[in-house]
Amino acid sequence: MKTCYKFLAGVTLLTGMLCAETEQGPLTIDLHDALARARKYGLQVQDARLASALAREDVKQAKAARLPSVNAFNQFIYTEGNGTPSGVFVPADGVHIYNEQAQMHEELLSIVRHGELRAAEAAEAAARAKVEIAARGLTATVVQDYYALVVAQRKVTNAQASLTDAEKFLDITQKQEKGGEVAHVDTIKAQIQLQQRQRDLQDAQVAVDKAKIGLAVLMFPQLRDDFTLVDDLDKMTIIAPMPEVAAAAKSTSPDILAAQESLRAASLGVNVARYGYLPSFSMDFFYGISANQFAVRSTDVEDTGRSNAPNYVVPSRRNLGYQGQVTLNIPLWNWGATHSKVVQADLKRQQAELDLTLAQRTLESNLETAYKEAQAAQAQLASLKSSLDLSADNLRLTLLRYQAGEATALEVVDAQTTLAQARNAVSDGLARYAQAQANLQILTGNL
Repeated sequence: MKTCYKFLAGVTLLTGMLCAETEQGPLTIDLHDALARARKYGLQVQDARLASALAREDVKQAKAARLPSVNAFNQFIYTEGNGTPSGVFVPADGVHIYNEQAQMHEELLSIVRHGELRAAEAAEAAARAKVEIAARGLTATVVQDYYALVVAQRKVTNAQASLTDAEKFLDITQKQEKGGEVAHVDTIKAQIQLQQRQRDLQDAQVAVDKAKIGLAVLMFPQLRDDFTLVDDLDKMTIIAPMPEVAAAAKSTSPDILAAQESLRAASLGVNVARYGYLPSFSMDFFYGISANQFAVRSTDVEDTGRSNAPNYVVPSRRNLGYQGQVTLNIPLWNWGATHSKVVQADLKRQQAELDLTLAQRTLESNLETAYKEAQAAQAQLASLKSSLDLSADNLRLTLLRYQAGEATALEVVDAQTTLAQARNAVSDGLARYAQAQANLQILTGNL
């Protein structure tokens, strides 16, 4: 029977391993999938979420501090005897004292003092905003690495096209050399150009591998490179007008929200610090035993003489009971410590105001910079594509002129180099516009 169980367990484990291998197969990932994976495994976001969870617990503790607390007080006191019922120390009730009490404590003025709770709630709101700040920072990194890999993949394709052009030119020079139409130096030049294009292709492939590693670290819990990205560079949309983008950015900025909540918490901190000038008013209620015997009733009254009745005539004493007390504590002098705390809290409030101003100015600066970058990248796309078309036409015409004996091999090589650069420039231009557009979407909370 045990063998059967082991066999079934082995089959189950093997099935699980096969399923895991199936799930770990090659992946095709678009930008939104990459962002979702990065937010799931990103350490920055996880750290910010932990900070938010810690702030949430601070709120719970601030709420609990305003409610009555109940404690179990357990104590045994032994006093050296001196032949009397009370022992050596005057305040002692006896040689043995047992305290077993339930204590309820409430700070009565906390009912009307809301500063601590509101400050904790503001700190929690700021921590939640910082989660979004971390998420947006991670988004910007993922977008940058995503399009770096997309461009690297495009440049591999460009390098292959340039290699094909070099092979074609080498074939032309070899044929013309055999026909005695060109010198051997043209073939050598074509061979040099071919070797350079082969090295370019190798470098482009290495760039893809490095870009994959950089992105995979963000997207997966363990490093892997068996994935491909969706190339969406040709699907870029037109950017929205600046007033619309600015309004959306200011209304959704987590940096400003975090700074505002931090300022609110700092302002409430000033009020909390001023509580030190005010009296504290508390109430305590005790119920239990505080006696010389650990018992509900003491039976040795005549031996100890501990009784409220005259002449020790009571046969026993009831120990279980209650006691209540109200305490009013008025602060008089603490060498300026309270004043220093108020000044310190006010300085923190001023610092929070500066942080809010800095966050607002930084947002305006980043927004203006990102928008101008997107405008410039968008304006240059048409020019880059036109240059690509012209470069391709220039190479075609130069090859025809070379075959007709009207152009040199150097001109052909120069035309090939110009075309290779134009291809890469278009890829870089598309990626630049995609990243600039993504930066605007991040600032407006749309990505």
